[in-house]
Amino acid sequence: MREFMLVIHFIGLSMALGTGFANIFLGRAAAKLEPAERGSFLFKTLILMHMGRTGLVLLISSGLYMITPYWQMLTDMPLLMAKLGCVVLLVTIVFLIQRKTTRAVKENNPALLASVKPWGMLNFVVAITIVVLSVLIFR
Repeated sequence: MREFMLVIHFIGLSMALGTGFANIFLGRAAAKLEPAERGSFLFKTLILMHMGRTGLVLLISSGLYMITPYWQMLTDMPLLMAKLGCVVLLVTIVFLIQRKTTRAVKENNPALLASVKPWGMLNFVVAITIVVLSVLIFR
């Protein structure tokens, strides 16, 4: 069962981080467009959020299962505690991005949608930090 959950975890990781990488490249492409065209383009890329959220759900659900043996020694594993803290931060950022993009779509406001970019970059950096901490913890 552990191997199956690890596969699910890696699928979730590829979906969630893949969304971050895609958004970086799509953001660069959008920056080269005219303002009116940029808004339309960015609204079309929102479909990626579904992939990212699905990946995050797979990561968290499989991660909760795989971390079960470590709960007893959590206080002796500061890197694991830092990783879990980063996961909480990541979920919070995703929630904030979701609220902002939902509002941008509802109001049809490309400027509000563009204001999500710094949060997306922070989200990406936190996700990479989680991967690095995972490697350091479970090497």
